[in-house]
Order: sequence, then C-alpha cells, then structure tokens
Amino acid sequence: MNAQYKLPTIQNEPIFGYAPGSAERLALEAELARQRATTIEAPMYIGGQWVTTGEKVAMTPPHDHQHLLGHYHRGNASHVRAAIDAALAAKPAWEAMPWQDRAAIFLRAADLLSGPWRYRLNAATMLCQSKTCHQSEIDAVCELADFWRYGVHFQEFIYQQQPGCQPGVWNRLEYLPLEGFVFAITPFNFTAIAGNLPSAPALMGNTVVWKPSDDQIYSAWYVMRILEEAGLPKGVINLVYADGQEAGDVIFNHPDFAGLHFTGSTGVFRNLWKTIGQNLDRYRTYPRIVGETGGKDFVLVHPSANREEVTAGLIRGAFEFNGQKCSAASRAYLPASRADELLQHLKSELETIRQGGPEAFHNFVTAVISRRAYDKITGYIRRAQEDPQVTLFHGGKYDDSKGYFIEPTVLITKNPHSLTMEEEIFGPVLTVYVYPDAEWEQTLELVNRTSPYALTGAVFSRDREALAQAAHHLRHAAGNLYLNDKPTGAVVNQQPFGGGRASGTNDKAGSYLNLLRWVSPRAIKDVLVSPADYRYPFLG
Repeated sequence: MNAQYKLPTIQNEPIFGYAPGSAERLALEAELARQRATTIEAPMYIGGQWVTTGEKVAMTPPHDHQHLLGHYHRGNASHVRAAIDAALAAKPAWEAMPWQDRAAIFLRAADLLSGPWRYRLNAATMLCQSKTCHQSEIDAVCELADFWRYGVHFQEFIYQQQPGCQPGVWNRLEYLPLEGFVFAITPFNFTAIAGNLPSAPALMGNTVVWKPSDDQIYSAWYVMRILEEAGLPKGVINLVYADGQEAGDVIFNHPDFAGLHFTGSTGVFRNLWKTIGQNLDRYRTYPRIVGETGGKDFVLVHPSANREEVTAGLIRGAFEFNGQKCSAASRAYLPASRADELLQHLKSELETIRQGGPEAFHNFVTAVISRRAYDKITGYIRRAQEDPQVTLFHGGKYDDSKGYFIEPTVLITKNPHSLTMEEEIFGPVLTVYVYPDAEWEQTLELVNRTSPYALTGAVFSRDREALAQAAHHLRHAAGNLYLNDKPTGAVVNQQPFGGGRASGTNDKAGSYLNLLRWVSPRAIKDVLVSPADYRYPFLG
C-alpha cells in the first residue's frame, strides 16, 4: 500500500438503442421471455445470508397484474434488528479496508451490470416497474453503473482534499465514515436510485440497512445479487422487506442510528425528520439526514420558443415512464399568442403515441405502478373534470382490467392555482395555463410561487435575454433548471440532481456533494518538533 493509485478512466455508460433487429434487442427480448417464464423467490439479504420467512407476497407486473413474477419473503422487526446487528458487526473491518479495495468492489459491480447482468436487470426493471426498454436502459443499467463508477471517482477526489501546512507542522484530514449505521429507504420508480442510496454511504466506509419499496423488490433483488457477486463483504449492505412503520420503530430508536438516505414522498420524509428530532437524546451522534422528495415541475414557454422543441419537451417530460418521476413535467405555462398553435401540435403528436406493456417495444406509455397509484391519479382526473375552470384537452381515459393503464392526459385551466397545478400527482397528467404575453415577468413570479416544491423546471425560448431573466428569477424554484430541454433525465457527473424547498435537502446525487454527507472528517495536526518552553517572545 505504498503507492498512490490511479483509477481507471471513468466515463458515462453508453446507452444502447435497441433498434429493430439489433443484437441488444434480440438479447433483451430473450431475457424478457426467460423471466416471464420463470417465477422467483426473493429472500432478504442479512449478514451475507439470503433469509426466507415463509410469509410470501406476490410480485406482478403493473401492466399485467394477472401474471406472477414470483414472491418476496416479508420480514418483521426481528429481521430489521438482525440487519442492524449485521451492519454493526461488519463495520470495523469495512471501515478499515483500504479505500481502493472498497472502490474495486463497486467498479466490478458496474462492469458486471453493464456486461453480463445488463439484460437481466433491464428486463427485471421492465417487468417490475413497467418501464420501456429505453427508460429501463437509462435507469437500471446506465445510471446505476454511472453512480457506482463516478462514486469511486468522487471518493478519490474527496480524499485528495487536504488542508494547508506551515513550517514544522503537517496538517491532514481523514474522511471517516459515520459512527453507527445508515438506513436507506428507496423508491419504486428508479432502480438506479434504489442501488445508489445504500451504495453511496457504503463506498465511504459505512454499513447500511436497505429497505426498498415493496413495488420494486423484484429488481432490488437483482441489484443485491450483483453486489454480492462483486465481492461486497457480508453485512455491509443488508436488504430487508419490512413494513415501513415496523422498520422505523426499530431503526429510529436505536442508539447507533447515524444517517438516513431517503427518496420518497415529502410527507413521509417530514414525518421521519420529526421522529429523528424527537429521538435525538437516544443517539450517539447527530444523524445525517439526506432526502430527495417530491416535485411539481414546470415548463415555461416564452413567445419566441420553437414549436417542435416545446412539443417534444412536453411529451417526453410529462409522459415518459407515465409521469412517475420526481422530475416529470406536470404544469406548463404557454403564451397566449402561441397557445393554439402549440396545443394543436401537441395534440397531433400525442395521438401518435401507443400504450401497452413494455415488452411490445413500440409502446411509448405503459402502466402506472400499482392499484394505489392508479386510484390516486384517476381521482385527480375525475376531480379536474368536475372543475368548471378546467377543460379536458386530451386523454383522460383509464382501464385497470389487465394492467393499471391511464392515458396521457392534458388539462387546460383558467386558474393557475387549480388543484392539478399545485399538488403532486405522480402520473401522466399535465396541466396547462395560458398566460398573456405582456405578463411574462408576472408569470415568472407565478411559476416561482405556485408550488411548495423546487426540484426541476424547464424554460423554452430562442431569446437569450429571456432565458437569462428566467434563470435568475427562478433560481430558488428548481435545483435542476433546463434551458430548451425537458426537465427530466439528469446524468451522473453532468447534472448533479436534487432540489430545495419541499423537494428535499438538495445534496446532489451524482456528485461528490452527496458523498460528503456520509463522512465525518477528522483533522490531524502533526507537529514535527514540539515547543519545549511555554514562554512566548512577548513575555520578555
């Protein structure tokens, strides 16, 4: 270990196109067929052991809820306690492991994912979360591989940041892991987020208890298998499938709880923060709280914008993965002078969209994740149709006979504060407000103040002055602002992701900033020749 190691070249994972007849498409179709024909059992992973309980819960595709993918083994509080014990037992050896060995595990995991596991995790995400092959490719394969590879790059960068010295003194900074264990709670919508939230703290020397969404366990099980094959030591990441309240009662009352890495709803995050605050006296240290929550993301169109670019941005931003992204466009502001033209072009393009299961590669829109999501989203559509100030412009139909299908829906409102302009829906619903051209500056303030969230937003304009004005005025309205592009699709190391206000702590996944939250720096002053007399010159 008497060398300064140089990492392999790190770059973003290339995105496969899956064009008809391509080798990758044939391979993915074969893997989809294999997984379709196979039912699995997904045990928990605690202390390096796959743990079954006998309490089996069915896993079904959202687009075909009559088909059985398999079962997962539901855990309880005893399994959460076992996971904590395993994490704490693994911590000394993992913390002491040289950083390059920890790094090598995640670099190997990334290469396994982008190589022999590529089609397995892609197919699993398509079936489990009803993602198209493209949405699954950019998420489960490319983004997760990027998180793991660039995580190592950011780790090296952080360790290189050292303080200044003066003659006779050698100052150093050590980046220690937190004292205790980290709890990772992950969402259904991104396999990459599910893999990154436990991995990021682990890379920095922490050990983790990971609770995925019940709706994502099928693909989470595949992620855990990749990490196991990559050589992750026992107990470093422990995967449990327990009720959220039951798990929380154990986790947040444990004295060694040291951090929460969370992606999910704003309401749940706020309740967890309150619980942690109420329990501060129980903890050995102040826990780190990192969360990315909701969004009510906007698209603001200037009169100078290009029609085709706006339409593509709205469709991709609002309806890819059925609007089930924290960053999805859900409110749009169109100038009155262009509104009819823009809306008619949007409608003509929406009418070309095909909807169905993701295994039919021509489908652009699939099914929402669950019965609960379906009922919530369709409830918003019904209430909007009862509002005399809202007009149903496109879509609005839904059907749950085979899967949880909801048409891409566009509403036009005369009230910029109507229900679907302000509340997060998390589904394929876009609400449009038409503003007077002369009220551009007032509309900037309207966009800024309408939503409690501040995650993403987009501004379309061919007028650079208008773009600059919007970027300045909306500087606190979106942690990720897109100029002439859809408000989704942040890439690791290119657009660090996260927002403020009710959207979270803005700790920027996909950058070194997030990893800094999982270390506790220790400063060391090493005096090479110590003073032998307490007297200072001024005493003479």
